[in-house]
Amino acid sequence: MKLTAFTDYSLRVLIYLAAQPERRATIAGIATSFGVSEHHLTKVVHFLGKHGWLANVRGKGGGLSLAKAPDTINIGDVVRHTEGNAIVECFAQDGGECRITGLCRLRGVLDEALAAFHSILHRYTLADLVHNREALSAIFFVDEAPAHHHAKGGT
Repeated sequence: MKLTAFTDYSLRVLIYLAAQPERRATIAGIATSFGVSEHHLTKVVHFLGKHGWLANVRGKGGGLSLAKAPDTINIGDVVRHTEGNAIVECFAQDGGECRITGLCRLRGVLDEALAAFHSILHRYTLADLVHNREALSAIFFVDEAPAHHHAKGGT
């Protein structure tokens, strides 16, 4: 099974934001970090916000942030919402136009496989994917100088 680019980008945005959940991000910053189109990320960010996973604060000091704690964002839920269940034509709501739909046993097999796939994804939250926050931050925020605190009278 291959995930769509939309799902891939959705997971990347969430991982990016969870790497440093206290900070706000921009679509441009995320796009630059991953080398992907801002246009595609705009659609992803809108979708994630609509489903309650992202908060978008406008104005000075605004930007994107997680709307929920990383340990409450279930990876299986994200994938189910971004992918849906239509992995083959007969899974579509209208049943598609396959001539053997009524006789075919493939749908049952694929349905079982999809259920197993989702079952495994539902075991994980966004927090599970960012246990290595420091390493992720070093990649995502490489162009940003860390804040240095100097002692009084120091250089």
